Amino acid sequence: MAISNNLPNFRSGIEVRDVADGAIVPGRVDSEEAILVRRGEEFFAVGAQCTHYHGALAAGLAVGDTIRCPLHHACFSLRTGEALRAPALDPIACWRVERAGAKVFVRERIDSERRPTPKPSAPEDGKADAAPSSVTIIGGGAAGLAAADRLRREGYSARIIVISADTSPPYDRPNLSKDFLMGTAPAEWMPLRTPEYYAERKIELLLDSPVASLDLKRRTVQLERGPQVEFGALLVATGAGPVRLDIPAAGGARLLYLRTFADAQAIVAAAAAAKRVVVVGASFIGLEVAASLRQRGIQVHVVGPERIPFERVLGAQIGTFVREIHESHGVIFHLGTSVAHVDGRRVTLKDTACIEADFVVIGAGVRPTIKLAEQAGLAIDRGVLVNQYLETSAAGVFAAGDIARWPDPYSGERIRVEHWVVAERQGQIAALNMLGRRQRFDAVPFFWSQHYDVTINYVGHAESWDAIDVDGSLSSRDCAVTYRRGGRILAVASISRDLESLEAERNFELTQTGATDG
Repeated sequence: MAISNNLPNFRSGIEVRDVADGAIVPGRVDSEEAILVRRGEEFFAVGAQCTHYHGALAAGLAVGDTIRCPLHHACFSLRTGEALRAPALDPIACWRVERAGAKVFVRERIDSERRPTPKPSAPEDGKADAAPSSVTIIGGGAAGLAAADRLRREGYSARIIVISADTSPPYDRPNLSKDFLMGTAPAEWMPLRTPEYYAERKIELLLDSPVASLDLKRRTVQLERGPQVEFGALLVATGAGPVRLDIPAAGGARLLYLRTFADAQAIVAAAAAAKRVVVVGASFIGLEVAASLRQRGIQVHVVGPERIPFERVLGAQIGTFVREIHESHGVIFHLGTSVAHVDGRRVTLKDTACIEADFVVIGAGVRPTIKLAEQAGLAIDRGVLVNQYLETSAAGVFAAGDIARWPDPYSGERIRVEHWVVAERQGQIAALNMLGRRQRFDAVPFFWSQHYDVTINYVGHAESWDAIDVDGSLSSRDCAVTYRRGGRILAVASISRDLESLEAERNFELTQTGATDG
């Protein structure tokens, strides 16, 4: 991509007085786009684009000695360029900055091999545990890959084995219902890492390998098809599976679900010759599927028991707004009912209405996959219970992602959320704690949902609320929606206010309750 010559070249220097404290100045280093950030009397120069979805960091937020991406809240070190928090896993460019008189100059690029390693935070009890003899990770999703990646980045050199029931290497799951299903992201874009990545880092990846059982006393994992695998430390990151509805089907009816890459590929194949589709469930996945199929020119009917989409999570105002967006794109809703049965292409609803459809996609939510953990004797309560370090009731056994129920330092309650970014960040913190770092998981939950050209960002966690305040206008697609209970802010949803979403995340971080094991 060509870089505008109108951008200042930081090589030539920039006046100190022209850079306010906390400012993010866009520019370039010769032909490479960069930003200059001032924090007090320190100046930092780093790459201008997030390594996740190429968000413009100039529109982000500097917090301490970090820079945060406005799109999906990835966080990078201004000192080293390292990706500190998911969803970005790769570093951004970083240059040395020198002050000379009234100007600052960007000098040589700091190669990744020469970047200083961030000093790990000291364990809360002052005693770091010894690194485990090996690490086994059950689950090849967001949390599993993020954990393996962080272990290697921290210099852990012993055996890492990732055991996945999926047939595909770790992939960009949020894209399954978005760009990939829409047809704007080819299959080769979906893997998060190349085969060479796993080979170079000596991460053993076992695909299509369901686990039969765990023996926590002997510290072994028994595969359904294969030998036992011993572990020094274990991360259980089995994720969630789709809620499967008991819908009578006959006559060659095609009922599809969307959870895996293979599922998405099956829907894409079915959509190639389809003219009309029924989506069951007005969930986030269901409506993202609806949007993607409409972009393909397919007529879409959405059926669901909900009165208003997203009402339980986002409230009636946003739910009604999202429905109107979909209706403006031709989606037909049948809410307050469900599917009675499907016979061939004929979908009969419980209110007796009938819809002709080439196939049906069921998006009725997911449930945490906790059977393995429960059978192994781990403490369970609507998920796998973990402490603030993401350690389960068994020493040296951690859980992360959709299955983990942890003590949230913001609400003071135990929560479990099914967000991609949360799963990745939990995998990263679990990895540090396997190495004895004793780092609390205190990241603020974040997710995003895309509906045509409207993206909703959501930061925080509100299972219930007694007040919703809308600043701005939903109809203008420019607003921040604040959820409160007892006067306390629990969450903020936003549209076209990315910086405000980052500021809400930072504010949550400043108001932790100090929750412990609970």
